[in-house]
Amino acid sequence: MAKFMLIYTGGMGMEASPEDQQRIMEEWGVWYGKMGAAIVDGGAPFAHSKHLTGNGIEDGPVGDTPATGYTVIEADSLDTAAAACADHPHLNHGGRVEVYTCIDMGSPE
Repeated sequence: MAKFMLIYTGGMGMEASPEDQQRIMEEWGVWYGKMGAAIVDGGAPFAHSKHLTGNGIEDGPVGDTPATGYTVIEADSLDTAAAACADHPHLNHGGRVEVYTCIDMGSPE
């Protein structure tokens, strides 16, 4: 099994009303339950960010669409990982899910 990082962008986020936040969290709970042992790292939402370049450190993300959180899952392939996320609750609230293959670099000895 390979690992895949899900990067979330957009969506209602924590700006939603408390009632909407509760409903969204329940939807995420159902999705996590469906994924079961495939969840390697449940992840977390992101807050403020900085980005670094050869010119120094600046506030905010690189580009116009900030990442809003992440999750790490296991699957047999990138296609399988993406298919497992086709019903992700983040998609129901204006968000986008990007699925990246994590390259196993081996463990340091």
